Amino acid sequence: MNIVTTAIPPLDREMGQHVRAYIDTLTKPPGSLGRLEELAIQLAEMTSEAFPVVSPPGVIVFAADHGVVEEGVSAFPQEVTVQMVMNFLNSGAAINVFSRQIGAKFEVVDIGVAADIEADGFVNRKIRYGTNNFCKLDAMTREEAEQAIDVGYERAERMIQQGIKCLIVGEMGIGNTTPSSAIAAVLSGQDISELVGRGTGIATEKIRHKQEVITKAIRERRPDRKDPIDILAKIGGLEIAGMTGAMLAAAANRIPILVDGFICTIAALLVQEISETAVDYMIAGHRSVEPGHEIALKLLGKKPLLDLDLRLGEGSGAAVAFPILQSATFMLKEMATFASAGISKE
Repeated sequence: MNIVTTAIPPLDREMGQHVRAYIDTLTKPPGSLGRLEELAIQLAEMTSEAFPVVSPPGVIVFAADHGVVEEGVSAFPQEVTVQMVMNFLNSGAAINVFSRQIGAKFEVVDIGVAADIEADGFVNRKIRYGTNNFCKLDAMTREEAEQAIDVGYERAERMIQQGIKCLIVGEMGIGNTTPSSAIAAVLSGQDISELVGRGTGIATEKIRHKQEVITKAIRERRPDRKDPIDILAKIGGLEIAGMTGAMLAAAANRIPILVDGFICTIAALLVQEISETAVDYMIAGHRSVEPGHEIALKLLGKKPLLDLDLRLGEGSGAAVAFPILQSATFMLKEMATFASAGISKE
């Protein structure tokens, strides 16, 4: 798969106009269901279907480690990545709970965990044992970044072949708000102080240190703002690359993408750098409390569905938002029209 030449179909605007007109025949005042009406139209344009379906959703969690944790940028040690993967496999994490709630197909992909996982039930597509500390070396080679994108693309295509109608991607990787903030700084041009938050809960005094680490990495690695693969290779993460590939696959197959929080939105921005058309297939699930997320959402041009002060990752916020998409599709499919209900519009 050549990510640069991946064909992303344009939205079906004609279908959107058809559905917009149909919504105005439903038994309600025009526009009274607000953003649900807009969502229904968006989903129709994405899927090219008058009555779009978003169930079952598919959830893919990409797990990888980051060499930059050596710099003391995370509240948790690196071993927690493996421990959380085991928690996913034992169905004990938040994303497991919310995936069950929405009837999602679910898988965990080891794309770059820094240790071997002794368990069954996950997809082993490890590119390497974590990234390099990008304060000292490029995070990975360009070839490894491309391989990770390919893995994400392949896993999403496989789920699509199994019948999913909406894609949610999540991540697990101790330290991954650091590369995400670095990528956000490069793509936005914003000062790093406006982008870096507490992540999974670092103390206030450590935030300044984290900002200094990112500033140093960008200065020394010098990623090319116009080359998303170069950005990934120099200051990115394997799970971020995996999510990037998965979202490209969904867009190529007209599958709506429900975007999670800060780290997932950073992957979405890299998708935008590869194909602006792919962004048309994205819906922002929620607004994270990570300060960089608001900036990333604006760059992506998306208004989130929820704002619940979430900052967990894993795809959890998107999974919580998914029933809103279902409501939009059920509105189209099941509401009566004025004519069918025998109700006067005058």
